Amino acid sequence: MADPKRVLLAKPRGYCAGVDRAVVTVEKALELYGAPVYVRKEIVHNRHVVDTLAAKGAVFVEENAEVPPGSVVVFSAHGVAPEVHDQAAERGLKAIDATCPLVTKVHKEARRYAEDDYDILLIGHEGHEEVVGTAGEAPEHIQLVDGPDAVDGVKIRDPEKVVWLSQTTLSVDETMETVDRLKKRLPMLQSPPSDDICYATQNRQQVVKDIAAECDVMLVVGSKNSSNSVRLVEVAVQHGARSGHLIDFAHEIQEDWLDGAATVGLSSGASVPDNLVQDVLSHLAQRGFTSVEEFEPVTEKITFQLPRELVTDLRAAGRA
Repeated sequence: MADPKRVLLAKPRGYCAGVDRAVVTVEKALELYGAPVYVRKEIVHNRHVVDTLAAKGAVFVEENAEVPPGSVVVFSAHGVAPEVHDQAAERGLKAIDATCPLVTKVHKEARRYAEDDYDILLIGHEGHEEVVGTAGEAPEHIQLVDGPDAVDGVKIRDPEKVVWLSQTTLSVDETMETVDRLKKRLPMLQSPPSDDICYATQNRQQVVKDIAAECDVMLVVGSKNSSNSVRLVEVAVQHGARSGHLIDFAHEIQEDWLDGAATVGLSSGASVPDNLVQDVLSHLAQRGFTSVEEFEPVTEKITFQLPRELVTDLRAAGRA
């Protein structure tokens, strides 16, 4: 009898501590203040999460100007520039900052190096909300380096006062390739005091690397605007998966992707609830992929406290 078709299930996968904190922040704010609670940008980059919160009364807007004066506004996990806080104050908004603490760390690094008059090379993707927020901390000092091919266009004032920082959700390998190229041009380039790419991004990429070569197909559950989810597909293909696909939901799986496949790898981005992964497992089981092997090389135990603005009000209401 032939071996059953199998699924190699990556773990860690799905929600990271920063995403969990941001989603719970919106849920608790709705419970405490009542609907509507406004959220600037998508709280996290996942369609299902955004739609679920919208159904509970969250109203997603692009800018503070769309929020009625005096209302509650939550800033997304990706972080915002200082001017966004200023705009909220000018409109009399009650702002709750759900920025991931690991993004806040990068913001603090940017401010500190700018105060010391460094040129800051921010490795990241142009237009990504996290990059916009970090760059806003020190716009006169920061220039974006969008991948290895952008290195040649870098211009600095003093080769002895230059540092690199990065978006937290990048490909580890591509980021280090960019850093290596920068160091060839700028031997005195300094590195951040601790790694900017977040633990969850690195862990999810590593487990995908570990299983990719065994996979005929790698499926990653995540939205197209989720940087870390997109990177997982790229990493899988780069490390031996015969093909890789990004999906929001199980019904998006095309039957021809599975033709001739014996092993399917499955992971999910850091903003994906696990019920969406379970839906994919059910979908695959109906197509003969009944053996599921979970691969967990590292266990995540990190948690983050809720934003202090929210905690203060929860305690005052006796709900902490």
